[in-house]
Amino acid sequence: MGQAAILPCRKGESYVTELYEWFRKFTVECPSGLITLHEFQRHFCNGTVGSESAEYAEQIFRTLDSNGDGLVDFREYVMAISMLIEGSAVEKLQWSFKLYDKDGDGAITREEMLDIMKAVNKMSVTAALSEPNPLTAEECTNRIFVRLDKDNNAVISLDEFIEGALDDDWIRNMLECDPSTVKLERPLRRDTALGTHG
Repeated sequence: MGQAAILPCRKGESYVTELYEWFRKFTVECPSGLITLHEFQRHFCNGTVGSESAEYAEQIFRTLDSNGDGLVDFREYVMAISMLIEGSAVEKLQWSFKLYDKDGDGAITREEMLDIMKAVNKMSVTAALSEPNPLTAEECTNRIFVRLDKDNNAVISLDEFIEGALDDDWIRNMLECDPSTVKLERPLRRDTALGTHG
């Protein structure tokens, strides 16, 4: 907060409209302009599959909270969404790396990868968000580690993560964060469902 927001430069009225819509949703859901972990989990879990997605929501929140103050402001939120939608493959993978690097030490352990894979798998299966993956979270984690941990030191560095994901479509698909999982979605209000506004 207190910093100027530097947003990706996208031409056209649709981007301004889309940005305004994000801001409107954010301020409706978070009138203070800030969102806490608890609030984020509530909105995220209502928009997905309830408590099955709470672990994943916590990791997404931690990654959104770029200054580490325990709150996500609109700038942090819109920068992440914009980057996940419009960013380069490397930028998206850098953000995803932070998601998997739960302790923030600059390396992903097998346990960190497995925790996120399990959370994503639970959420996806419960919500039928995507095609079922025939591999378990453990099998996915093992396959990713075999392919990415080039120096066999039992952790994946940022360079290994990016290089490996760019070279392998399956891994990239598994590791990139879907922007739709980060957007605040408001549960359908009764007056909206009835076709009235207010």
